[in-house]
Amino acid sequence: MSGNIEDGLAQADEHNFTRPIPKSAQARVKFLLKSEKNSVKAVAQRLGISPRTVERYLKGQIKTPRPELARRLETEVRKSWQPLVRKRARAKAAKSTGLVVETRARFGFTAAPGTTDDGRMRRITQHLPPEYASRLFAAQEAGATEAELRHITAQGLQDVYFRDQGSRASGLLVDFTDIDYIDFDF
Repeated sequence: MSGNIEDGLAQADEHNFTRPIPKSAQARVKFLLKSEKNSVKAVAQRLGISPRTVERYLKGQIKTPRPELARRLETEVRKSWQPLVRKRARAKAAKSTGLVVETRARFGFTAAPGTTDDGRMRRITQHLPPEYASRLFAAQEAGATEAELRHITAQGLQDVYFRDQGSRASGLLVDFTDIDYIDFDF
């Protein structure tokens, strides 16, 4: 669990994978090489190691990477693993099913005078309609910052959870800060 929306969306992608990522360092490097169109140099740049080291992993001359490199290797493979599965799951969420947000964060409000608008920690699990999934995915693909992704998520929770899709609290604006964790599922 993480307080980062980008990480939460990546973990939601992983829930849709149909196969586990490769286990060995050699298999992971081979996968990255294939995803980089057989460019050893591109894989080396992606991992922050020399092209010669990449070749040694490919030949099986090095079997166990340093812990830092092992983490980078796993992260890079997860980013590229099963792109079509990831794309289909996101398209389905953006067009028909929407997504579920589970978070523990501080929610404060800007509302009419006399209301309780002090921020407090709340745990919320809420289904957001496809339009918010679509906006989140489009913003992420366009390189949106964490603050922009947080704003889209806050708007979704504001409209669906706090305003009950327009049936109450019409002037309420939600502040979404201090995220303890956030998970998505689609």
